[in-house]
Amino acid sequence: MAFWFLLLLGLATYLMVQRSVAHITRTPVWLLWLVLMTPAFVLSGWTLMYGPKQPPPPSLLIWPSVVCLLLYWLLFQWGRRSPRDTQTEPESTELQSAVHPTVEPAPVRPIEPREETQLRNCFPWSTYYVQNIEYRPQAVVCRGQLRTTPSNAYQQIKANVEAQFGDRFLLIFQEGLNGKPFFVLVPNIKAAKEENGRRNPERLTRPGLALLLLAATLVTTTLVGAKIAGVELTTFESNPTVILKGLPYALGLMTILGIHELGHYLTARFYKIRSTLPYFIPMPFFLGTFGAFIQMRSPIPNRKALFDVSIAGPIAGFIATLPLLMWGLAHSEVVPLTEKTGLLNPDTLNPKYSILLALLSKLALGSQLTAKSAIDLHPLAVAGFLGLIVTALNLMPVGQLDGGHIVHAMFGQRTAMAIGQISRLLLLLLSLVQDEFLLWAIILLFIPLIDEPALNDVTELDNGRDILGLLAMALLVVIVLPLPQAIANLLQI
Repeated sequence: MAFWFLLLLGLATYLMVQRSVAHITRTPVWLLWLVLMTPAFVLSGWTLMYGPKQPPPPSLLIWPSVVCLLLYWLLFQWGRRSPRDTQTEPESTELQSAVHPTVEPAPVRPIEPREETQLRNCFPWSTYYVQNIEYRPQAVVCRGQLRTTPSNAYQQIKANVEAQFGDRFLLIFQEGLNGKPFFVLVPNIKAAKEENGRRNPERLTRPGLALLLLAATLVTTTLVGAKIAGVELTTFESNPTVILKGLPYALGLMTILGIHELGHYLTARFYKIRSTLPYFIPMPFFLGTFGAFIQMRSPIPNRKALFDVSIAGPIAGFIATLPLLMWGLAHSEVVPLTEKTGLLNPDTLNPKYSILLALLSKLALGSQLTAKSAIDLHPLAVAGFLGLIVTALNLMPVGQLDGGHIVHAMFGQRTAMAIGQISRLLLLLLSLVQDEFLLWAIILLFIPLIDEPALNDVTELDNGRDILGLLAMALLVVIVLPLPQAIANLLQI
């Protein structure tokens, strides 16, 4: 079993390195892979020598991870390609992220050569001195030197572009891989269709479909909730009303997911970003649902809006989770700790798998919870516990997850990509201790690190939002990490 786990981890890590950093560093992929896998090799060697029943010392977990992360970063930087090399690639990372996915591909060159003077006049030398203009099939990339604050530059040049070209272009302001901000003019296909009279009225959202999915998800989660409550299929056939025992789980989980998505939706509406209503995804097994989502149909104006829209969902969902989880824990049963205890076993859940869960469990159950106790979760507590997991997974700072948007808004695209890479690695290492995280760690490998840019993707956030973002990352940590033994001894659990 350990061999197959190590093999799967090795393949996943190699795929992660190959897909994410091979194109921006000359350091051999196999060398970077070897450095990342060294902690896993060290732990595997310990297991072979001393057996699986003897846990490795904490220093064997901490120091190889710290040293290998530092060595990985040094090797990556040592072989990093220069900005000129990166810019000559036909599909550079910065241009991929600059062309916003809400904009349809333009089949021809978006600007005529005779219009170049008109375009250059949009960039005053005292605001942004243009040094180079690159013509791409789907965009015009303007590179130069920023001479004022990013916010002032974007507002002034945006006004100039609109004065010269009307609503023909969307203006994107983004930081390049070399650290210098650049502008991109992307054809505004929506405005072009309106001008040519070819616009078909777009149905932004479908309330009927949203209600249908809501009803279907209520049915599937109720069925799963009944099973969690201990209802047997034979009992259901003779007495259909027992299905109502699944409602606490169903209503609790759907409330958490719905409020999470409503947080995104209402904040998007506040910033006048066109978005759909929340859509639930029913699933007749496992949890009864695959979650809920909204779609945003217009670009995000700036990093402030990106941050607010992204963090509103996890905060709203977490606030909804806390009272439901506390009530469910207070009505749960304390049972003896057994070998079947696991993170995803609601019948015998060991709360020490999560710092926050342990603290809430001790607060709700008091002296009933001891070091030799597990919890048989009430169905509503199961929903609340899943709410914590949903919050943590969405806060993972990778790509287009909520956490990826948050770190993108806080630190910019380049730093967010590095944070996402490190986060994927850390979750892989955590899966060596917590097997339940392995599947999610593998899923994160397939989530691109490049996030969609805001139109003004250079202007930084204020200090208040930076602090709130750091608190959100701290919330992720206390949900995901297991309770340290010193705190467990202090709480007598």
